[in-house]
Amino acid sequence: MAKRVRRPKPARGTRLNTTFAAPADATLVVPVRWVKFVVGLFLLPLCYILTAAFFSALVDAFTSQAPGRPHFWATVEFWFFSLGLVCWLIIYFGLPKWLTIYVFGHELTHALMVKIMGGRVSEFRVGSDGGYIVSSKINTWIALAPYFIPIYSVFVILLYGIVSLFHDLQPHAELAAGILYGLLGLTWGFHATFTLSMIPRGQTDLAYGGTFFSLTVIYLMNLLVLSLLLVLATPYVSFASFGREFLAHAATFASEAGRISELLLRALNL
Repeated sequence: MAKRVRRPKPARGTRLNTTFAAPADATLVVPVRWVKFVVGLFLLPLCYILTAAFFSALVDAFTSQAPGRPHFWATVEFWFFSLGLVCWLIIYFGLPKWLTIYVFGHELTHALMVKIMGGRVSEFRVGSDGGYIVSSKINTWIALAPYFIPIYSVFVILLYGIVSLFHDLQPHAELAAGILYGLLGLTWGFHATFTLSMIPRGQTDLAYGGTFFSLTVIYLMNLLVLSLLLVLATPYVSFASFGREFLAHAATFASEAGRISELLLRALNL
């Protein structure tokens, strides 16, 4: 049965609503949201470990320097990404909100994820008063995709790849990198600000899998995206070094968790 995702235009004090119609013959044998809540609890240690690894890698990026290479904070990638982010914040707080553009990207991300998951989109509507899609399939990834996929940043990367196929950008590598990372900063800022502003309005996308579970997945996936950008933006952090940081923090967490568990068991025995 088709699922309808409808988002009316939000007004002051209202919510940006999403409704999913369940199949008429669906029967719940197990309370799925309870299961997902437990899964969300098990994801919390992963969130902690990834957060620690990200900030450790970020510190390494800012403090490391190789001969003949500038510090990360002095690179074109860092400055233009930061400039793009600052430009977006000025636009966001200083100009009228670009709600229609956000809704278009939001619904498009839903639709693309439906396609990736093998579903069918039979209706796609976006307007100044909101938007919705009608699809043949719904799951956690489809419901939450717009909250962790910066769709306009993906468009920027695809456009850069297409241009590089037809034009040699190597003679203008620094300028090309500056434009790329400037647009990534702008579009990622767009994604982050609208995601943070929409979540507190009680999105029913989050209610589909349970709010706690959904927020855990959104945080984890957004942090993965930031970690990927960090690895790609600096020569001082590689996938291998980031993996080592992750494993080191995982080992530390496991050791501390074991120590605390032992203390709790001793206390219970008393």
